[in-house]
Amino acid sequence: MPEDHAHGRLGVRPVPDPPGAPWPAGVSALDLGGGAEVLLAVPPGEPAPRPLLVFFHGAGGEPRQSLAAVAGAATARGTAVLAPRSGSSTWDLIAGRVGRDVAVLDAALAQVAERLPVSRCAVAGFSDGASYALSLGAANGDLFEAALAFSPGFAAPPVRVGRPRVWITHGTGDRVLPVDRCGRRVAAAFTAAGHDVTYDEFDGGHVVRPEGVVAALDWWLGPA
Repeated sequence: MPEDHAHGRLGVRPVPDPPGAPWPAGVSALDLGGGAEVLLAVPPGEPAPRPLLVFFHGAGGEPRQSLAAVAGAATARGTAVLAPRSGSSTWDLIAGRVGRDVAVLDAALAQVAERLPVSRCAVAGFSDGASYALSLGAANGDLFEAALAFSPGFAAPPVRVGRPRVWITHGTGDRVLPVDRCGRRVAAAFTAAGHDVTYDEFDGGHVVRPEGVVAALDWWLGPA
């Protein structure tokens, strides 16, 4: 396994002018082999440089759940969504050893970079996926300008590169990852580390709210 992947580092950088024929609008499954599952949702319209959002599902989830949560609002704003599946029941960092899921994401980004014009990138996720997004986001601030976290449990960047902006939302009634020791603590830690942090609490449980997705995208991209 490449040393960079073992430290959470991604090597691929999507560009505004890729060499290949554009990805079609709609949802495509990337052909990565090895049992890896990654979906790409591309907005309609003429090919042009557009934002790319990488979204990580929660423990036991799948890419279609990621797209169901965010793709509608994202593609309506001209943003493509890349949704990988974890190699086991959750992401490699949470399972204890970074590498395999990072390598799959890098391979997926390489396919995206061949055919999708990209203007900017952010990373996001829900629950375990939110913890993973914050951790990989902080490790790849030279790729991701922002990290959007829906009900994270923690963050443990293997390394830190740059200081991407951070947006965190958490329900005050969350019984899976209680807000006091999770969302509030994570937001305080990123603030102390020098990141520009926006923290939003809501009256609810361990969920991704449609209005929260809209708020997160508006925070990242600007109002639709």
